[in-house]
Amino acid sequence: MDWDKLRIFHAVADKGSLTHAGEVLHLSQSAVSRQIRALEESLNVTLFHRHARGLILTEQGELLFEATTQMVKRLDATAARIRDSEDEVLGELRVTTTTGFGTLWLAPRLARLYENYPQLKIDLMLEERLLDLPMREADVAIRLKEPSQADLIRKRLMNIRMRLFATPQYLEKAGTPKTLAEMTHHRLICQHPGTPQVAAGANLVQEVMAHNIASTLHVNNYFGVLQGVLSHLGIGVLPDYITEGSPHLVRVLDEVESVEVPLFLAYPEELRHSKRVAAFRDFVLDEIVNFRRSHQG
Repeated sequence: MDWDKLRIFHAVADKGSLTHAGEVLHLSQSAVSRQIRALEESLNVTLFHRHARGLILTEQGELLFEATTQMVKRLDATAARIRDSEDEVLGELRVTTTTGFGTLWLAPRLARLYENYPQLKIDLMLEERLLDLPMREADVAIRLKEPSQADLIRKRLMNIRMRLFATPQYLEKAGTPKTLAEMTHHRLICQHPGTPQVAAGANLVQEVMAHNIASTLHVNNYFGVLQGVLSHLGIGVLPDYITEGSPHLVRVLDEVESVEVPLFLAYPEELRHSKRVAAFRDFVLDEIVNFRRSHQG
């Protein structure tokens, strides 16, 4: 198949419009349309259903779009490896991690990375969904679970525990629980047990909820949980790393905590020699060392 025609088909399928694809490709709508028709004729199939509101892929079109998507990702990966042959650390680095860790721990530290590499462009993707690193949905991942995907380089960074925290203002008003049974008189702020999260956090929430908690505030990430706690709304289930950025928080029920959760950094094997990935990895490892020292001190 003609690569030019496949490239044009991919843009049309991605944008759902001949006009929008033409704008991306810098081609006229008629030129794009001709190439699509020629591709359909060469394959002897219909790739799009044409509607007044746009184009919809046929079953055959879906199959071809899946194939061209994989091709584009592989080409992007190759281009990244070529760029990484340069001596300088510059260009785009796509980093994925959870909303909580990304906003509360990683983002506040990035200034030091930019100081060393001012031409680095970081695309920080914060979501609970695990992105596919081998398929280059991201370059580097930091996750509260060891990645199971093949062909990944993994580095264990540290262990985290989920614990109970509140503000002094809340505890002065509502009282400090001395046992888990006394949590029934307090509002619990946490991620909903059904929200995608590490099992340790969900198990701790279930343990506390077993004590007939009358009032709750559920948020779908730890950043939101922290905001609820800082607003003096109740006692929150939070990862222990938040204490560094919020030293005024008070730990509640010191004996109540989750099991240890390992924090991993991972990236594809094919980026082993990437200077950008190496710069980011070394930066994170240095910050972990500093974090451990501050915790021990």
